[in-house]
This record gives sequence, C-alpha cells and structure tokens, in this order.
Amino acid sequence: MDSVLSQIISVTFLVTFIRSVTPLLLTGLGGLFSERSGVVNIALDGLIIFGALAGAVVTQVTEPRLGALAPWLGWVTGALVAGFIAWIHAVLSIKYRADQVISGTAINLLASGVPSVILAALYGTSTESPKVNNPLPLWGVGDLKFSPPVYFAALMVPVAWYVLYRTPYGLRLRATGEQPGAAASMGVNVQRMRYSAVILSGLLGGTAGVFMSIGNLSAYTRNMSAGMGFIALAALIFGQWKPLGVLGATLLFGFLQALSLTLDGRDILPSSLVTVLPYLITILVLVFTGRSAAPKALGKPYGDH
Repeated sequence: MDSVLSQIISVTFLVTFIRSVTPLLLTGLGGLFSERSGVVNIALDGLIIFGALAGAVVTQVTEPRLGALAPWLGWVTGALVAGFIAWIHAVLSIKYRADQVISGTAINLLASGVPSVILAALYGTSTESPKVNNPLPLWGVGDLKFSPPVYFAALMVPVAWYVLYRTPYGLRLRATGEQPGAAASMGVNVQRMRYSAVILSGLLGGTAGVFMSIGNLSAYTRNMSAGMGFIALAALIFGQWKPLGVLGATLLFGFLQALSLTLDGRDILPSSLVTVLPYLITILVLVFTGRSAAPKALGKPYGDH
C-alpha cells in the first residue's frame, strides 16, 4: 500500500492525471456550450474520434513537406472536421427537428465504422494509422511537459466562464436554452445561436481527439476514445452545466482514470474492477446527480411558430 501511495504522490502520477483530464475537460466544455443552447449532444464521443483521425492523418500526410508545422495543421483540421460533423448534428436537430439523441447516436455509430474504412483505403489496415514523426511539441519544465492542447484546455475554463456570464453572446446562449420563445421575442435568433454552440462543441471535441492522437500519442488507433465522450457528458451533468462544475467533475474522473492506470497490474484489486472503476463511478454519479439543473429547453426542438 505504501508503494501505491508513493506512486500516487509522484510527478509521474501528476502527468498521467493531467493528461487524463485534458480530453475530458475539452469535450465537457464543448458539450456545455451545446447543451446550454438547448441541444443535447450525445455525439461527443464521435466528435473525439473524427477529430483524432483527421488530426493524425493530415499530420502524417503533410509532414514530409511541412515538417514541424504539420501537427499544427493536423490540429486545425481535426477541429474543423469535428466541427463539420457537429454541424451535421445541428442541421438534423435544429433545421429538421430530429430527435437529438438519435441524431447523436447515429454520429457515434458512424464514428465506429467510418475510420476503419478510411484507414483501410489509405494504409491497408483498419486498426491504426502510421506513427507520425512530428507530433505536437511538448512544453514545460523537467518531467512536467505537455502538448499545447493541455494549456489550451486550462485556458478554456475561464474563457468559457467569461463568455457565458459576461458577454451578450453568453446571455443569449443561456436564454435560448432556458426560454427560447422569450429570447426570440427579444430579437435573438435562436436557431443561429444553437448552430454556433453545437459547432463550437465540435471544435472543442475535435481538439480533444487531436490531443489523444498526436498530442499524447503519435498515431490514431481504433476506438481510441474508449468512451471518453460519454464520461465527459457525465461530467457535464455532474458539474450542473457550469464551467467550474465541469472542471471539478473532470478533475474527479481524470483522477479515477489515472488511478486505474496506476493500479493496473497490481494485486490490490481485481484487474477487471480496476479497469471498470472510472466507468462505474460515472454511472453512480449519474444515478445520484440526476438532471435537476439542466437547461429547461434542453432536447426540445424550436421552430418558427
């Protein structure tokens, strides 16, 4: 037990913890914008996968010419691709007023199959892309070095708070998620606000995927999200749809993931229990948290009346 505690109180565990939190935080904040506007975004896991795939493929294809600039192009491309996928979800949910959960589920199903097809067409394998020679750089001091999306995720917390609570855009966004009819009567374009919020969730979810493929690792592997989008969605609910709440929830889930990695292979707990620990806690949190603080218009289509 003492050896486990010494590992937890170590730089290695801290690095693992921060790297576990980053994709959860980015995706959770993306989901925050979408759901604050009134659009359920269960497609977060799919957005991570599409972003991770696009980031890795573009980096691998362009690095012979661009060198160290390639991963930056991969980051932008991964975010934009996920933003485009989120736009599809927005069109189905907002313009055609489709069931938002079904639309998001369809995107997740696409994310489980489309990457394999693309990988097979490009590289002759359906499981992973070739490793890139130029992943995103590591910034920091000593052993505490992280790729740029880590710092971007930390920056996005105060930015998200400021945008939501201190800007006209944030006021209109929250109004569209609570009382879209009243917001429209005050001149707010509800559809436009929801489109912008859902696309923003895609950009942030795609950045989370880019971090996983070329910021933390150096290639895309099949289903590398490992349900991260669903845990981020749980963190959003646990955090009561607030930026600081999402931060606190993702810190908790990130700690559990880092702990499961630390305990894996040890005889303290059964290995199967160690692996499932973060997901088990996620389910328990959802059971006891509920959706009491959800935006009132969440999941309810809005059209011209």
